[in-house]
Amino acid sequence: MWIHPEEVLLAGPLWVSERANPFFILQRRRGHGRGGGLSGLLVGTLDVVLDSSARVAPYRILLQTADSQLFWSVACGSSRKEITEHWDWLEANLLQTVSIFDNDQDVTTFVKGKILGIIAEEKRLQQGEEPEEDCGKFREAELKMRRLFGMPEEEKLVNYYSCSFWKGRVPRQGWLYLSINHLCFYSFLLGKEVTLVVQWSEVTRLEKNATLVFPESVRVSTRHSEHFFSMFININDTFRLMEQLANIAMRQLLDNEAFAADRSLPKACKTLRNVSALKRDLDARAKNERYRTMFRLTQDERLDGHTDCTLWTPFAKMHVVGQLFISNNYVCFNSREEDLCQLIIPLREVSIVEKADSSSVLPCPVSISTKNKMNFLFANLRDRDFLVQRISDFLQRTPDSCWGDTSPLALIGHSASSSVPSPSSAGSDSAHRGRHFHPGLPTASQGLLQLYQQDAPEDLGPKAMKEKMKEEAWNIHFSEFGRGVCMYRTSRTRELVLNGIPECLRGELWLLFSGAQNEMATHPGYYGDLVETAMGVCSLATEEIERDLHRSMPEHRAFQNATGIAALRRVLTAYAHRNPGIGYCQAMNIVTSVLLLYCPEEEAFWLLVALCERMLPDYYNTRVVGALVDQGVFEDLTQGFLPLLYEHMQQLGVISTISLSWFLTLFLSVMPFDSAVLLVDCFFYEGIKLIFQVALAVLHDNMDALLSCSDEGEAMTILGRYLDNVVNKQTVAPPIPHLHALLTSGDTPPPEIDVFDLIKSSYERFGSLRSDIIEQMRFKQRLKVIQSLEDTAKRSVVRAMMTESAFSIEELEELYCLFKAQHMTSCYWGSSSSAAERHDPSLPYLEQYRIDPAQFLQLFTALAPWLCGGHTPSLAARLFRLLDQNQDGLVNFKEFITGLSGMCHGDMTEKLKLLYKLHLPPALCAEEAESALEATHFFTEDEPRSEEGKDEGADSEEKKDVQVKDYRYYLRMWAKEKEQRTETIKDLPRMNQEQFIELCKTLYNMFSEEREEQQLYHAIATVASLLLRIGEVGKKFNNGGGRKTEAAQAPPTAYQAPPTTVQAPPTTYLTPPTDTQSPPLVDPQTTPPADPEAPPPGPKAPPPVNLEAPPPVDPEAPPPDALCRALAEAQLEPAAAQTSDEEARDDGSVSSYSVVSAGSLACEDIADDMVLVGGGQQRPGSGLDADWSISFEQVLASLLTEPPLVDYFEKKTDVCDKMAACKAKRAVQRQISSASEQEITQHST
Repeated sequence: MWIHPEEVLLAGPLWVSERANPFFILQRRRGHGRGGGLSGLLVGTLDVVLDSSARVAPYRILLQTADSQLFWSVACGSSRKEITEHWDWLEANLLQTVSIFDNDQDVTTFVKGKILGIIAEEKRLQQGEEPEEDCGKFREAELKMRRLFGMPEEEKLVNYYSCSFWKGRVPRQGWLYLSINHLCFYSFLLGKEVTLVVQWSEVTRLEKNATLVFPESVRVSTRHSEHFFSMFININDTFRLMEQLANIAMRQLLDNEAFAADRSLPKACKTLRNVSALKRDLDARAKNERYRTMFRLTQDERLDGHTDCTLWTPFAKMHVVGQLFISNNYVCFNSREEDLCQLIIPLREVSIVEKADSSSVLPCPVSISTKNKMNFLFANLRDRDFLVQRISDFLQRTPDSCWGDTSPLALIGHSASSSVPSPSSAGSDSAHRGRHFHPGLPTASQGLLQLYQQDAPEDLGPKAMKEKMKEEAWNIHFSEFGRGVCMYRTSRTRELVLNGIPECLRGELWLLFSGAQNEMATHPGYYGDLVETAMGVCSLATEEIERDLHRSMPEHRAFQNATGIAALRRVLTAYAHRNPGIGYCQAMNIVTSVLLLYCPEEEAFWLLVALCERMLPDYYNTRVVGALVDQGVFEDLTQGFLPLLYEHMQQLGVISTISLSWFLTLFLSVMPFDSAVLLVDCFFYEGIKLIFQVALAVLHDNMDALLSCSDEGEAMTILGRYLDNVVNKQTVAPPIPHLHALLTSGDTPPPEIDVFDLIKSSYERFGSLRSDIIEQMRFKQRLKVIQSLEDTAKRSVVRAMMTESAFSIEELEELYCLFKAQHMTSCYWGSSSSAAERHDPSLPYLEQYRIDPAQFLQLFTALAPWLCGGHTPSLAARLFRLLDQNQDGLVNFKEFITGLSGMCHGDMTEKLKLLYKLHLPPALCAEEAESALEATHFFTEDEPRSEEGKDEGADSEEKKDVQVKDYRYYLRMWAKEKEQRTETIKDLPRMNQEQFIELCKTLYNMFSEEREEQQLYHAIATVASLLLRIGEVGKKFNNGGGRKTEAAQAPPTAYQAPPTTVQAPPTTYLTPPTDTQSPPLVDPQTTPPADPEAPPPGPKAPPPVNLEAPPPVDPEAPPPDALCRALAEAQLEPAAAQTSDEEARDDGSVSSYSVVSAGSLACEDIADDMVLVGGGQQRPGSGLDADWSISFEQVLASLLTEPPLVDYFEKKTDVCDKMAACKAKRAVQRQISSASEQEITQHST
């Protein structure tokens, strides 16, 4: 690239001059490329170790003048091709101009001005593009990474670090490049080069450890290798970035979501040194994620900044030290001391933000007032003016509340929403009568529990009084700490939650602590509109929902009637429509039914959104990945807290069996309802940490009994009976029978366990668990779980394809990896269609990954044995259309393997059948109307035709009958599809003249790299001549005899063919072998016996037709004399036999030479030199003949007459070498790139 001219004092020590003229010198850096000797090795090593190779391009152009010792650097380049383009431009545009200057100073001034003008013009042209944020050094490092590892421009570098890579026991100092999709390492020390490329999607383990052998190192493990990196300047920063990139790769494997840079990220005030825009993006994502998790905010919330401050707490009469966080919709505060105080202020609730008077006691205070008359005072702010300005800016962007003048307090909580509908809303019932969800529904304003208890008599017992005391305690808390979203959350709040939330406040507080209240407030009317859109839409999710509706808490009376079932149906269907990636998963019905007991429908919906998308991420997708990840975390926690029990239960395999249902249903399916709902209370406040604590406490309480177990069943029985007897002695609701307890109770039930004691013991023993530790453990398990699921999918695919292909298990595994890698590449390197659209996890494993035509071409070129040079893309496109059975423009793995197996391991008939079909619709010219017509006729000709001759009345009755029996018809069709129908050569349609010419082109291009190239060309010429004559014979007979021809299916085409002459091959090979089960081309009754003096056929000639068992006579077959006349007219007398093998060879050679010129055998020459001849003379006109056609039996019989062709198509192809070359493609590309830089162009002479 052109650079601002810079002075260079020493032009020689570290550079080698390669070209020179009186004014310019082209130089190459020593140590770059081949040669260089010891000095080159030393310079190359220093460049790598000191990172000067990132700052200094390997090529440069200097401006020199005769009388000056100064040089000016005007251009640099990372490759020889780039620098040569600049050199050629200088010689063509400036060299003659500067030669006329008399003064060297004028030369320097002119060249510098010209270069600066070019740079200014380039910048002007790039103004419409996105400006570069990265510094020059970083851009050079990115270019170096692409050059070293053969990466395309789409591969973005995130950061690079100096470190040591341990190759064996020897550390190699070099540079670690971390891009979005790859981990790359490069080292060059004294001539020894080390290159490593690892895809993030292949990483199975990533951990930071410190041992004697590898001090403070990072271990990167894949399925087949382990790599150690150490001696980082800041290992923690490097490891965090590695974790983020591996997480992105796992997300791609999970749902095929490509990484997209955050375009809304604010631009840096100045270009940061050694920090790329992507690194800033990933750092911002990590901060946003921590911020959202800390305050339970929505996924679209972005942190703008944070600062240290103090908050005045009126309940404690003190200033609390902590941090203030500002985002686009919230102002939040978190105390430095854990659980001391947390505060969330939505900007939609803010009415006034003002600067208060500063004092020595209260420096730089800011007061924020809300609409519900709460006031918050922050002090000790470093930049108060900037903070107030930022809050004001966000307030201006905040939309006005859609609730009008209603008090925000009245809109928050269950009590307001559960009020009786106003008369106006009741009067508008008629307007909502046609809607599935409207305010008139009972469940739209109150929970199911309140709906069924509103007529019950008031209970004045001790349990009811205790419930009243809980309500009063919460009311006191509300008056002291505030109520609603802006409530102060302190350790006192946690104590009240652990003591149990009153039933009348449960829905309100669940909504508050989960963060669902914020999402519901910002999306008014969303749920109602979603229900109207989703109801009535049939899908796989809705079918599963209908199946599970009556299994959701059937023991509770709220779900024993239509009201509860209908509400559950609406909530689940609405969420399935909102998030089709999850749709519906078992266990969602159990959790949702509990939410509906305490919340109105809309609140239950938003609680379900919070659960599935934030609090239990990936729990309810098709493969329950999140639950499996937490199951692995639970095993690690058990190993850390209960090591003896862990070892014993691992032998029994119990942990993985029991824990999945605990996490998926939050203990609701394994514990009495009144007890499990208390755990749900704590879960909404504490998060997943509470579930881990309680699970560990359950194992601890049963440790002795579990250690004495001898099998899995006994351990599960102990844990099941324990959980069945966890009771809530404070509940006021009538006991709900627990079905699991009824089924597992024995003669001597174990003692009851108070759920409050269980929660208390979990905090006492395992309260040290922290959320950040759990997140780190989740990352480690996520790698393991997703890669394990990928291995399971691969094994399932291989087992399914073993019976449908001739590849071995190892070959199928490698092919699957290559196919999936090709699919995954489109996620981050672009494609004509989105990878997410082409990945459907609900499909079988064989059909989940699909590739488009461009990716198919790459795999075809790398793996297929039929490569035709420039004709290869056309052949690959035809095979793609043939394999794409549903015509959606995508091919799955099963279809891909079917085509590849036929090419590599099929017998001769299968290969020829595939090649034949590649030149018929739909493979050939599928977009042409006439080809589409022919394809339609071909695919519909075997369908049963309705009987004719019936009157209209009978027709209508038959249609009614078909409608009645429609399901039976589809059952029969489904059973028929399951039956594997073997396609025979009789099923293939005839080939017209245009299609035959395309087949000849393919065959001529297929043998260009074969050892017996000439023999194959002669054989193809002979076969083409014979097939041309056979087509002419069929056309003449059809025209003369009036027989219906199958060739009429193919309409005339506009293809033009110039003339050539073709001679007839020997008629000895006119008939195929008997194993093809096709009738001979010449009637045996009209064929005289062969000459006994004729020499026997060659050793590879096919066996003669068995004339003693002629095929059955076709009623439409022509009489023998008519066939003889047709053969005679075409100059193919059946009695003419060759007298010697030499004559046969001579005829074959003449035929081959007449079809293809001796100078060239390319497909273009075929089109130019070939014409179709019948009867020894040219047809009138230059258009193709629509009556000309041949069948597959004739093609097969003709090819069998040529031993070279038989040997070629009978040869099996080993794809192992091709697969190895495909996997090493990146290294080959890098070598080619390096070699191209070493080429000496013709200009150097």
